[in-house]
Amino acid sequence: MTGQFYGDDDEMIPTFPRESEKTRQFHGGDLGHVQATFGHDMSAWLDLSTGINPVPYPLPPLAEDHWRRLPGFENEARLIKAARQYYGLSGKADICAFPGTQAAIQILPRLIPLTEVAVLTPTYNEHAVCWRRAGHRVREVDNISAIPDTTTIVILVHPNNPDGRTYSRSTLRDLARTLNSRNGCLIIDEAFSDVMPELSLMPELPDDGILILKSFGKFFGLAGLRLGFLAGPPDFIRVIQQEVGPWAISGVALEIGTQALSDTTWIASTRNQLEKASRRLSALLGAANLKIIGGTDLFCLTESPHSPSLFQHLCEGAILVRTFPDHPERLRFGLPRTETDWVRLEGRLNSWAKR
Repeated sequence: MTGQFYGDDDEMIPTFPRESEKTRQFHGGDLGHVQATFGHDMSAWLDLSTGINPVPYPLPPLAEDHWRRLPGFENEARLIKAARQYYGLSGKADICAFPGTQAAIQILPRLIPLTEVAVLTPTYNEHAVCWRRAGHRVREVDNISAIPDTTTIVILVHPNNPDGRTYSRSTLRDLARTLNSRNGCLIIDEAFSDVMPELSLMPELPDDGILILKSFGKFFGLAGLRLGFLAGPPDFIRVIQQEVGPWAISGVALEIGTQALSDTTWIASTRNQLEKASRRLSALLGAANLKIIGGTDLFCLTESPHSPSLFQHLCEGAILVRTFPDHPERLRFGLPRTETDWVRLEGRLNSWAKR
């Protein structure tokens, strides 16, 4: 192993190289990075750089045992039952929980023999990063027709982040069948499909050619809870569960996740509220002469040759939105939380548009 050194007792201790600033993957919500550049107290920032519901599921009161004791099997079983019902998963498929979907994204590439992988881009960049890091040959393509015939694993986000791109069910099923014939599979990241449940292929599982990732924190607004799911054929899910190991999900996450996934009244109301907020955001951005090129009810993607100056202007007013180094003309806006936040964003956009 490279990078080894010896401790004081001559025991060999493995070390790992630290990522440099050039290779580090920046994501939404990195307030520390922009705060160091633009100043302002952390509490002053309006963070619109993530696609997370700004009005989270209300935290229920929790018994002290959820903090003091290891979670029991019955607690996880209740969560899985709630997840199956919420996602419409058939009895023939299986699903397991992760401490955040990112954990599944990290594990999957290490359980599949080295092969050729295609990632539909632009999208969440950790997919390509993790498969490359595991040694797979990764090609990033911008449409399904560009996937090479030698590819066995295809990864796509549906609806896509950041542009909200979607595909028909028949297109995805055909792609999965093609990959399955090559002993491969289609991995669908449905992190944002809670606001568009009609897009989900969960009710059609199991399909030996499809694995589906689900994020809890985005729609329910509790990203810090770290909870996600992977669904697919039972045999493969059993292998995944062995890799995840026991007690991977905290007792707090199990309890809150179970309650939230079962709260049909809150879920229906939140979908309605997010749809209205999305329309309001689109109107606000359009009034600022920004071209809207995609999005979902949780975020909006804009395009303008003046995006770099707008980003600077917003940050000077302590408002953070998502940038894309490979596409500097694009900005992604999340939803403001309060009426004060809406007014603040509108005022800053208007002052920029009038310059």
